[in-house]
Amino acid sequence: MFGRQFIRISRFTRGLATQSGPITSIPATLHLKTGQSFHGRSFGAPKSIYGETVFSTSITSYTESMTDPSYRGQILVFTTPLIGNYGVPYNKAPFDSQDVGVVLESQNIQCSAVIVGDVAEKFSHYTAVESLASWCQRHGVPAITGVDTRAITRLLRDQGTTLGRVAVGDDASAPAPTAEEYWDPSKENLVDQVSTKTPYELNPSGSVKIAVLDFGAKANILRSLVRRDAAVTILPWNYDFNAVRDQYDGLFLTNGPGDPAHCMEAALKLRRTLKEWSKPVFGICMGHQIIGMAAGLDAYRMTFGNRGHNQPVLALASSGSIKAGRVYVTSQNHQYALKLEDPFPQGWEPFFINCNDSSVEGIKSTEESGKKVWGVQFHPESAGGPLDTIEMFTDFVLECKALKLKNAGLASEKPAKSTPVDSFVKPLATPQIAVQA
Repeated sequence: MFGRQFIRISRFTRGLATQSGPITSIPATLHLKTGQSFHGRSFGAPKSIYGETVFSTSITSYTESMTDPSYRGQILVFTTPLIGNYGVPYNKAPFDSQDVGVVLESQNIQCSAVIVGDVAEKFSHYTAVESLASWCQRHGVPAITGVDTRAITRLLRDQGTTLGRVAVGDDASAPAPTAEEYWDPSKENLVDQVSTKTPYELNPSGSVKIAVLDFGAKANILRSLVRRDAAVTILPWNYDFNAVRDQYDGLFLTNGPGDPAHCMEAALKLRRTLKEWSKPVFGICMGHQIIGMAAGLDAYRMTFGNRGHNQPVLALASSGSIKAGRVYVTSQNHQYALKLEDPFPQGWEPFFINCNDSSVEGIKSTEESGKKVWGVQFHPESAGGPLDTIEMFTDFVLECKALKLKNAGLASEKPAKSTPVDSFVKPLATPQIAVQA
């Protein structure tokens, strides 16, 4: 009897899901430059595009992935079979000490197109206001469902990230493009497209001033700083920080899309900063690569990169909340990495290494250098993904505060003990999901 009641309740709750409408019968095709074609149906904008085909193994947070500026110019293939089942939330939030204006990772969808095995025709979540299909259509982003994403992923793993073409409607039945017709986004400075054009401030009343070089910042990076009582000034990626550095207590370099070689201007400016400035510096993803290039390391293009929420990294050194010898599970989205060199540049040491492919996942300044500089290839702020390393934001802000007090003659240089994030920040009335771009 109990079983029958449970079945009735389950069926009733499924009936409360919001119907997004039937998926159109408009044909759509994904062509790869290597010659393969995958035929499905369109559920996004009725237009055709070129891009770089990549895959993500993340199981949740498709909305965060799609709004991540690091996916600029890319055709995003989700390996998870069913996508869209919890819809899309209202993407507005206040500007205050807890939020940065958006719920997701930026104001707009950043990837060029989306490929899924099966898009949900019904969605259910208390924050959802529209379906994945209507969201893609509203933002002019083409999307394909009904294709074998497992086969696409195996191809990309074997042959590497591949240029592609999403052909919709009449274009779907047309011959595949010639090799010369494919567009390679890595040839362009994608960072310049997504970075802020003018400086702006968040949480100006914060107790410590952090400058952020914006290479394509995810909103949760900025949110993680302001929630730790930092006054944040976001600067364009190529801004001359050296001209204003004495106004700040720390420097942060964000994630961003594309080839770091296009950002050599920023790396050269940072090299001067690291040589002449003694305050804390922290970089994530593209920011980590810029720090590495400034230190004298080279960046290289990986075969298919790391994109997902389950990448294990091994800590090779201890710093703040990070303990040497421990494995942390991380969220990642990158095509490029720093080369592991022996010997490492003077004053630097490896911080993390990837447990799967042994790529460099972090570097840091040595104790002997007298500097406080860290870079990590992964995303401690997650959004989505695990929060194993979220306290690195706390470590960074506490280092900035400690040095500020020391310079004012009020405290020693040693920072206060890292406080768990749950007690460090005030709880929100609504759950965190996670700016300009």
